[in-house]
Amino acid sequence: MNPGTASNLSVWQIWLLAARPRTLPAAAAPVLVGCGVAVWEGVFRPLPALAAFLVGLLLQIGANISNDYFDFKKGADTSERIGPLRVTQAGLLTPRQVIGGMLVVFGAAALIGLYLIWVAGLPALILGVVAILSALAYTGGPYPLAYHGWGEVFVLLFFGFAAVGGTYFVQAGSVSAAALVSSLPVGLLAMAILTVNNLRDIATDRASGKHTLAVRLGEQGAVIEYGVWVGLAYGVALMGVISRILPVAALLSLLSLPLAARLIRQVAHTRGRGLNVLLGKTGQLELLFAVLFTGGLLISRWWSGF
Repeated sequence: MNPGTASNLSVWQIWLLAARPRTLPAAAAPVLVGCGVAVWEGVFRPLPALAAFLVGLLLQIGANISNDYFDFKKGADTSERIGPLRVTQAGLLTPRQVIGGMLVVFGAAALIGLYLIWVAGLPALILGVVAILSALAYTGGPYPLAYHGWGEVFVLLFFGFAAVGGTYFVQAGSVSAAALVSSLPVGLLAMAILTVNNLRDIATDRASGKHTLAVRLGEQGAVIEYGVWVGLAYGVALMGVISRILPVAALLSLLSLPLAARLIRQVAHTRGRGLNVLLGKTGQLELLFAVLFTGGLLISRWWSGF
C-alpha cells in the first residue's frame, strides 16, 4: 500500500491495518487445535473455548499494535521498510492514539479473561498476565525480546504451548500429553511465519540494531531455519501418532504437505516485497494444518479406534 492510497483510508480501515489481520491465523490455529484435543478426549466446553478464542485474537491484535508503536519508537520502522504499512511510521495514527488502541484491546482481553479465571482459577490469571506482559515485552521494555533474538522462543511458548495448552486447560482443568504434543506443530509453524517476516526485514532490522535470529544467521541461514521449523512441525505430528499419544487420524494434517513443500521452495528463491505474500501464505498453511489436524481428531472421536 502506497502513502497516497493510505491517506484515503477511513478510521476503521486504519485500525484494521494496525491489527494486521494476516497474522490472525497464528492466534486462531492453536485455539482450534486445543479445542480439537478437548473434543477427542471428551472434555470440550463451548463457552470457555469461545472465550479462549476471543482472548487469543485480542492478544494477537494487541501485540501487533504494540509492535507497531515500539518498532517506530526504536527506529526499526522507517521509510525504507518493505513490509506492510505500519500506521505509526506512516503517520496514519499518532503514537498516543496507538497506545490508546493497545490499552483498549488488552483491556478487552482482560475482561473476557475474567470469565476464564472464574472457570479455570489461578492458572488462567497467571497465564493471562504473563501473556499480556510478554506481548508488551516482545518489542518494548528495557529488554525487548525480538531485538535480542528471542522472537522464535516467544512464539513457540505463547502460540504453541500456552495457546493450545491454555485452551485445553480452561476446558479440562488440566493439560494432557496429547495437548502438549499437539501444541508443538502449531508453535513451529507460527515460528515459520515469524521467520518469513524477519527474513524480509533483515536489512532494516540490522540497521536499527534489531538482532533477530534471521539477522544473526543471514539470508541463507534464515531460509534453512524456515525449512527446519516447517519440517519439524510435520515430524512432531508423525511422531505423536507413532508414539500413540495422538490418533492415526491426526495424520490427516499431512494433506497440507504439498503446500508446505511449495512454500519452502518459494521462500528459498524470493526476496523483498515478494515475501509479504509468502508471509500470508505461511499463515494460511498453519491454519490449514490446524483445520486438518483438528478434523482428524474429530473423526477419531466419532469413529472410535481410528
